[in-house]
Amino acid sequence: MKLGTKLIHAGVEPDPSTGAIMTPIFQTSTYVQRAPGDHKGYEYARTQNPTRHALQNALAAIENGKHGLCFSSGMAATDVVMKLLSPGDEVIASSDLYGGSYRVFTKVFARYGIRFHFVDMHDAQNIVPFINAQTKMIWIETPTNPLLNIIDIAACAAIAKEYKVLLSVDNTFASPYLQNPLDLGADIVVHSATKYLGGHSDVVHGAVIVKDDALAEQLAFFQNSCGAVPGPQDCFLVLRGLKTLHVRMQRHCENGEAVARFLREHPAVGKVLWCGFEDHPNHAIAKKQMRGFGGMISFSLKDDSQAAALKVLSSTKLFSLAESLGGVESLIGHPATMTHASIPREERIRNGLTDSLMRLSVGIEDATDLVEDLKQALG
Repeated sequence: MKLGTKLIHAGVEPDPSTGAIMTPIFQTSTYVQRAPGDHKGYEYARTQNPTRHALQNALAAIENGKHGLCFSSGMAATDVVMKLLSPGDEVIASSDLYGGSYRVFTKVFARYGIRFHFVDMHDAQNIVPFINAQTKMIWIETPTNPLLNIIDIAACAAIAKEYKVLLSVDNTFASPYLQNPLDLGADIVVHSATKYLGGHSDVVHGAVIVKDDALAEQLAFFQNSCGAVPGPQDCFLVLRGLKTLHVRMQRHCENGEAVARFLREHPAVGKVLWCGFEDHPNHAIAKKQMRGFGGMISFSLKDDSQAAALKVLSSTKLFSLAESLGGVESLIGHPATMTHASIPREERIRNGLTDSLMRLSVGIEDATDLVEDLKQALG
């Protein structure tokens, strides 16, 4: 099946009891057994749920994986992947990554003896000097949050394979519509399904997709043992979101380009970060591994002050000031004080996350209206 067809049909079958075309919400905590251990494949809802099962199959299919696992949030998905590690293990992570990932790495897992190296991965070869006998995982985002850097997944996968370490890719910003890391050699794909997969800002959800059976078995053990599973209503909402991912992402990409090109010409704007620009440092890699450039844009002002940014942030009307991304409505945020506030200022500045940097999640409204909104807010 082509991707658009797969998003609507893969992993989902009509309900056998009624013929319902939409997967029912199985709102139950337990299942009746005919005798101890004699059941219909479901025992307890933390372990299995038919609605979640359908979503997990769909997620595996759209990422060209074999196993999908669902979690109560993107951070719960990240947490479970980190539980593959043991005290003394080391992780090489991209230096520009979501603040929540940085926080759980440095404030939670570092306490349990896992060491993290944060590396500029503009050139994948920068990873190699940090690999040693304790290295067990490479963790990347691409495009990165919020600086829209592009990391060469295939090059990272080649390094991971050579040194026999796992490569985990947070694919939240791109979504399976734009790229499939497993096809490029990654071992693990992580999503905050809250974002583009759900697509309507009405659910919090996380997902992990893998091909390897043994890896899936480990992750499923942690999923059940630790219990950070989503409810069936949340799974239903993400299943619904998947069915329109392709049409939404096409509009996100179209609107993103229109907004990025407008911002680049505005006299008050200092720098625009969008991987679709031909002079983006890794544009060629983005073009090779992605099917489009997405609706995520960050920009800074020539007046690179927090005060100047706050004036813009409080002046938009269609771009709502809020955390999160990937919904049908456009959002604007200030990473330094919102999504990335947990990263020390000196580290933010060193990575290029300045005080005036604003992040846009460009929605699927009319692009002309979005441009006009930013024009009036910028003055």
